[in-house]
Amino acid sequence: MDLYRELPSVDELLRSAAIAELVAQEGQAAVADACRAVLSRLRSEISAGYLDSTKLTLALSEIQAAVRLELARALGYSLRRLINATGVILHTNLGRAPIAQSAFEHIRETAGTYSNLEFDLESGERGKRDVHVDRLFRKLLTEESDELRSAGQPRAAVPTRTGGRGEGVRGDTSTIVVNNNAAAVLLALNTLAEGGEVIVSRGELVEIGGSFRIPDVMSKSGAVLREVGTTNRTRISDYEKAINDRTRLLLRVHRSNFEITGFTEQPSVAELVALAQKLKLPVLEDLGSGALFDLAQVGIQNEPGVLDSLRSGVDIVTYSGDKLLGGPQAGLISGREDLVKKMRSNSLFRALRVDKLTYAALEATLLAYVKRDYNAVPTLRMMQTSKAEIIHRAEALTRDIQSQKLRVELLDSESLLGGGSAPSSTLPTIVLALTCYSLSANELAARLRASDPPVIARVEEGKVLIDLRTVFPEQDKVLTQLLVNAAAV
Repeated sequence: MDLYRELPSVDELLRSAAIAELVAQEGQAAVADACRAVLSRLRSEISAGYLDSTKLTLALSEIQAAVRLELARALGYSLRRLINATGVILHTNLGRAPIAQSAFEHIRETAGTYSNLEFDLESGERGKRDVHVDRLFRKLLTEESDELRSAGQPRAAVPTRTGGRGEGVRGDTSTIVVNNNAAAVLLALNTLAEGGEVIVSRGELVEIGGSFRIPDVMSKSGAVLREVGTTNRTRISDYEKAINDRTRLLLRVHRSNFEITGFTEQPSVAELVALAQKLKLPVLEDLGSGALFDLAQVGIQNEPGVLDSLRSGVDIVTYSGDKLLGGPQAGLISGREDLVKKMRSNSLFRALRVDKLTYAALEATLLAYVKRDYNAVPTLRMMQTSKAEIIHRAEALTRDIQSQKLRVELLDSESLLGGGSAPSSTLPTIVLALTCYSLSANELAARLRASDPPVIARVEEGKVLIDLRTVFPEQDKVLTQLLVNAAAV
């Protein structure tokens, strides 16, 4: 029997009543493509020997349903919401920082109609899109008090960009926004050091996700890289010896997703600033994550924030909007107004600038910081979630999903910040360790990924681990049902 002859043609399928109804709803072109995809899949299965006469007859009896499923897949969104149960707060593969509800509302309010993106309502003339967030950055980054840090913790005096001593940041701090931190570094280096040398420690020439390398960005910027020191030890004298008449900038780079321990040495920011001020050179620090929140309040020590760098006298700081800041993807450049003004005038700035959606989301996020409403920013809320609260939620889920097919244990574990932030820092948590008696851990994890919405979990030592720190509390009921369904056989 020639099984291929049993397959209907595309035209035959389109004339059937059920498929004709789909054509009326979705259009002939889309439905015809779905029919071709289903028929092609059947031909492949016949060719591979997966279908005999009996199995083909069964498949043909369900072909209309298969066309419907194929059409739904083809016309559905590829980018989907999911439940992050990994415990990695800034998960690069899962979209990094979820944005605040107020950011959604501000996007809807301003992007669904016209807005004053580049229009000055007072003068009636063309305005600049920077003003919507620069005003908020100025407020946050020129804060003279320690209100952004935990109360009662005195700060040691540090050199400011004026060369004096104090706790403040100069009032001429300005900020511009580009599409990501790599673009921020590129723009800053191109503006301040094109054709000249940039001195950087060899131990800071990092590669981060996606094979993105700092030396490559420096090369594209037109600046010449001048490495000093060794991988594990660099002294301030190394910088001083390398400075010449072609030197344009001293660069310090956050190592992002790794750290060097043991026999190490690295100049402090204060030492770099003092050397740069003596020789009238600017200092650029690529912070990467760029926290505007005091991480010490959640137990994460020695992770520098934007205010720390500016208070130490760094001239320009570059950082991300969708990492520790908890906003949309963006590259932020903050620092001396005269240097930022030069970057704003660089033709690269227009090529790298962001759109109204990013400005709306970023403005709403920054307003939460101005109001000290840190719980409104999901990333900060997750970092501040206590282990006790996670235990309470985990015990409730355990009662609901415990069954003869699924064994649940509560185990001590650690959550990660992720996104190249504070690589050795963790947050204490409790995880649900799942064992399914009829499925392996990898099979259970695969079923969870195939659920709607997909659930992304960790697999360790033969168990599927669910960390509720990164699961929104309103997702708990849905997650409970998805876990029960995945374990069902």
